[in-house]
Amino acid sequence: MGFEFSETMAGTMELDAEPGVRHPFRFEVTARAASLRGHLRDGKAELRGMIYAPPLASGVPAVGTITIRPIGQRIIRYELGFVGDDDRPYELVGQKDIRWTSPRRTFSELPAEILDDEHRRVATCQTRFDIEHDLWSFVRSFRPARSW
Repeated sequence: MGFEFSETMAGTMELDAEPGVRHPFRFEVTARAASLRGHLRDGKAELRGMIYAPPLASGVPAVGTITIRPIGQRIIRYELGFVGDDDRPYELVGQKDIRWTSPRRTFSELPAEILDDEHRRVATCQTRFDIEHDLWSFVRSFRPARSW
């Protein structure tokens, strides 16, 4: 049996074409590992959800993976593919580098980039998990994996 949980990360996005102009950015995802045994081996789980990144994407479906390896590799890595409002494919790639001397910050902040279909960066994102407001709903979201 596997597990699933839901998470929201929010912050700002800065398009490379508009330096210094910050836009609101958010993604809401559910992570699902079909098998706990498989997840323990590679740390990977599927992600599905929505990305809100106007003017690039004003609420579009996103799919990808999360790699959760806070002990061995000290990372939590997000890779989410989505199609922008311009009908072009993009990928959000971000990684939390876990430092046990600063767990609150390193588990809650996610620097990320949005890449186009040629792997060129089009935006940078600074996001965070809102511990004060979202921790309880995050903890309550953990459950045995359901099929998608």
